[in-house]
This record gives sequence, structure tokens and C-alpha cells, in this order.
Amino acid sequence: MTATAPPFGPSPSASAPRRPLAVAGLVAALTGMVFGLLLAVAGPASAHAALTGSDPQDGAVVAAAPKAVTLTFSEQVAMGEGSIRVLDPSGKRADTEEAPRDLHSGSTVKYGVSLHTGLPDGTYTVAWQAVSADSHPVSGAFTFSIGAPSETTVALPDTEAGGGLVGTLYGIARYAAYAGFIVLAGGAAFVLACWQRGAGARPLQRLVVRGWMTLTAATLAMLLLRSPYTGSGELGDAFDLDGLKAVLDTKPGAALVSRLLLLGASALFIAVLFGAYAKREDEREKKDLTFGLAIGGTVVAAGIAGTWALAEHASTGIQPGIAMPVDVLHLLAVAAWLGGLTALLVALYRTPDITADAVRRFSRIAFISVLVLAATGIYQSWRQLGSWSALSDTGYGQLLLVKVGLVAVLVGVAGISRRWTARLATGGGAPVPAAAGTDEADNEEEEADAAAPVAATPEDPTRAAQLARQQAAVAIADRKRIRDADPDRSGLRRSVLAEVGVAVALLAVTTILTSTEPGRTEEEARSSVPAAAPAASGPVNLTLPFDTGGERGKGTVRMDLDPGNIGANVVHLWIDDIDGKAMDVPEVKLAFTLKSKDIGPLPAAPVRLTQGHWSSTGVQIPIAGNWNVAVTVRTSDIDQTTVDKNVKIG
Repeated sequence: MTATAPPFGPSPSASAPRRPLAVAGLVAALTGMVFGLLLAVAGPASAHAALTGSDPQDGAVVAAAPKAVTLTFSEQVAMGEGSIRVLDPSGKRADTEEAPRDLHSGSTVKYGVSLHTGLPDGTYTVAWQAVSADSHPVSGAFTFSIGAPSETTVALPDTEAGGGLVGTLYGIARYAAYAGFIVLAGGAAFVLACWQRGAGARPLQRLVVRGWMTLTAATLAMLLLRSPYTGSGELGDAFDLDGLKAVLDTKPGAALVSRLLLLGASALFIAVLFGAYAKREDEREKKDLTFGLAIGGTVVAAGIAGTWALAEHASTGIQPGIAMPVDVLHLLAVAAWLGGLTALLVALYRTPDITADAVRRFSRIAFISVLVLAATGIYQSWRQLGSWSALSDTGYGQLLLVKVGLVAVLVGVAGISRRWTARLATGGGAPVPAAAGTDEADNEEEEADAAAPVAATPEDPTRAAQLARQQAAVAIADRKRIRDADPDRSGLRRSVLAEVGVAVALLAVTTILTSTEPGRTEEEARSSVPAAAPAASGPVNLTLPFDTGGERGKGTVRMDLDPGNIGANVVHLWIDDIDGKAMDVPEVKLAFTLKSKDIGPLPAAPVRLTQGHWSSTGVQIPIAGNWNVAVTVRTSDIDQTTVDKNVKIG
């Protein structure tokens, strides 16, 4: 079978620039673009456990100081000392500074902290931080008031837990870990299942070993960054031994340590695959060793994939007993497809003698992997979304649509590759050699040495070696010209390169997706928050007749509440007698009560401006709702009455 050259550009000469440099540049550009996407889109890790309720509620105004503050979450969280802090208006701790109490009741996840007795009136800030069951840090803050709202010196944090430089580095390590696992597992599977002669090819050896090194380095980085990622956010705390010890006691820490141990076993697998297995000549012995390596490699790969399933999305939520093995199967299918695709790209460009049979075998494996991905992906989508509306109304659903679109593009390009493979099949199992000069320097020299004639003159061995290299260069150039004339293999290389480019972007979106709050959780948290009443179109105006029962005790109160929304408002009161003239009274009081939320009464003390005109500024309405507005009018030392009316505010 004739050979082909790389698909880009004209037929190179012996002194032409190396094509792998162009390929490496393209892959590097794609990788840079993906990391830019990660940095631009990922941001702080979104909360996977959502705060679904609190007592007191956010923005509530209570008449008396509560004994404790409790928080309710959508799923299990890990709490430690200082995870819930209550700060008074001056920023001092108002809680007893003890570890949060576990107040679980059935399926309700609730934690609480006790408050000091005798707390003064004012606005209090509740700041909390925890780690959700799927290993991601969550945090937030809200306020409530005792008696009446007040000014507070507490500054709420600008960034969420898991953000900043540490969050960015942790996100890059997560991406590198996924990529390393895919290359490691998929590359090894490609050698064993598709092209066993590739075990002796140094480019494939380097690919798999680099996948192992990337995964190992990324796992170590995640283990060191775990403590500041879920805690202080300071990069310097990565080497704090106490923090590292605390991480080892958590589920994510145990998963990372288990992954390191399994990587030790995979190092032995790699040594055998590219050592004794690559050198084995006896077919029967090699067949037995293939079976042993396949079983052992599958077990190790499944174990490494399980370290993600045990610590992330699959381990929490509904049906974790089904979700975790499905997640492992999903990751293995991704590795077999995308990792094998990467190995095929390397083999097509840098490894001689890859056969059309090997390409066809990988095509069948890729097809089976796509079927497995479709089945497991549908289950995972149903589990994480829960409804069709979450597909378009939540960030997770929107990212999932992007992922599905990329998978569709990848399958389409893979279909083109299958057509090129079918064309190559007419040549049987003939080799598909790579372009010369496309491997690294040592591989090119070896190819030149192999092509060189053995003729050497004992009189001038240096001159003989020079002639041999020249003849080898001429032979290589001839083979490249032949390869350039074969469009089938050039087309296969182009389509495989396009597949790898789409796969890099797909892996980036998948990494972001694992750091995004599932749609089911987001919708549950959203539905647990009371819907705010529609905003008023303008100031609230009330007219309240009154009769204190005494002499000249009848009249009317006219009230304007501006702007008639949550937050600070200005109240104006006009008191008129039965003739509609301004009426002077000794005292007027005002109170707001939201009975549905047990808020209030919130008092306001109007100040007399002129005869019959009273005003109060800074009247705080903490939340929207149907408020009861009560006005107390005193017309003499003993004659007074209270009139009220319900009105929608906010």
C-alpha cells in the first residue's frame, strides 16, 4: 500500500520544516483557547448544596432576639468550627463561637448556632461557609434585624468560596486530571485492543507516560490546594500540614489519596505494557499477557474513574447507588473514545506502519463507546436536571446543551473519519506509515539509519556514513511524495485532527459542567424561596377614618408611603377633622406588621412638621408582602384609637 504525507501543505523535501511542529502548534492553540474558556466562564465554583431556608429569614425584622440561628440546605454539607458566624452591627461575634449543631430531622439538612443573651436591637449579619457532599465549597451571607434595622459596619464578602487564584488553579488541575486520565486509559486501551505492535512505538509510549505524569501531578496539586480551596482561599495555606491532615479526613481527600495509590499500580501496568509485552515475540505468550493486561488495566482504570464518582456529583442526590457505577462507565467510555482518538492521531502522524485494520478496530470501539456515552449521559442528565424546564432555565442545563452540541459535532466528524477508514479498507491490513521527519529528532535519525545502505568503505568510514545519510534522505523524500499522492490517508489525518480539536473543547465544557450547580438542585432552591410581590408602581396612599370617642375625636388620616417598596421609605401623615381642615393632635404612632411571616410590628415615630402634618424618614420595609399598616391617633390625654389597613408593599 502506498504511503501518505501529512494533510497540510505541499510535499516536503528532506530539508523541509517538520510537520509535527505545525500539528503541535495547532493542538497548543486549541489548548490555550480552552484554558481561556475555563478562565473566562468557570469563575468561582457554583454552589451544589443550596441554602433553602433560615431562621430568622433573610431580611426579617424580629421583635425579640432569637436564641439561635439555623440554616437549612438542599443536601448534606460538611460543617466545621466557624462555619456559621453571626456578627452584630459593629462586626463583633454575636454567636457563642461553638461548632454548628447538627439539627437534621429526616431528610431535612439543618445546622444551627446559639446566640448570646441580651443582644441589642439592630441589624445582624449571618456569614456561612461549608463543603457540599459533592466536594465543592459553598458560602453565603444574609442579614436580619432585631427590633428595627440599623446601620452595620459588616462588609459582606465580594467573592464566593472556591474563587480567586486558588479556585483558578484548582480548576486547571481538575481539567488536567481529566485530560491525563483520558490519555492514560484511552492510549493504553488503543495499544491493547487496536494495535498491539504500537507497544514498541516510542511516540505512543511517550503519550501514555505523559498522561500518567499529568494525572499524577494534577492529583497532587488538587490534594495540596484542597485546604485553601475550601477554606481560607490563600495560596500560602497549600503547604499547611494541619490543613492537609484535615483534608485527608474528608471524602474528597480520601478519594485523591486512593487515586495516587491506583496511579502507583498503573505505573507497574505501563512498565509491563511497554517493556516485557512490547518485546514478547511468542504469539501464545503474548496472547496470555494481553488478556492479563486487559483485565488488570480495566480494574485499575475503573478504580481511578471511581475516585471521581465517589467524591463528586454521582455520590449525592437521588439514586447514588446507581449513579456511581453509571458515572464510572461514562468516564471509561469517554477515555476509550477520546483517549484512543488522541493515540490514533499520534500514530497517524508520528508512528510508522500503523495498519488499516488497527484503524477499523478503533472505529468499532469508538462506535460502541458513543452508544455507552449516550445511554449513561441520558441517565445522568435526567438525574441532574429533573425537569425539561431546567434544561433552559438553569446554568447547568444550558451548559449541557452546549455539551450535547459538541458531542453531535464530534460524532459527525467521526462519521467522516469512518468513511475515510472504509476507503482505506480496500488495501487490507497494509500499513499506514507516517510522514518522515514528523517524529522527534531521535525517531527521524532511527528511520534514516534503517533506510541507509550498509555499504561502507573501510578506507573512509566518515564519508560512507555521510553518503548513507544522503541516500536515506532521498529515500524518505520519495516515500513522502508517494504519501502525498494518497488522498485517503490525508483525509483520515485531517478528520482525526478535527475530532481531537472538538474533543479538547468538549473536555473543557465537561470540566465546567462538573463545577456547576445541578439544575435539579437549583430549581429546588429557587422554589423554596418565597416569591416577592410585584413592585408597586408608585407611592402607597391610604385614607383611614378614625373616632377616638372624645370631643372633636372624629377625623381622617391620609398617609403616603414613598417609594412604597422594600428598603427605606418616607412616610407623610395628614390629620383632617370632619370638616376636612387640618387637625392638630398631641400624638401619632405608626406600625407595620407582616403577619404571614411573623414580622413586626415594626414601629415608626412620625415627627410633627406643621399643624396636622407628620412625617417619618428611613422607615424600613425588609421584604415584600401584604403588610398591615396601623396608625394610632391620640386626641387628648385619655382619648386615642388605632385604625389599620392591609396594603401590598414591594
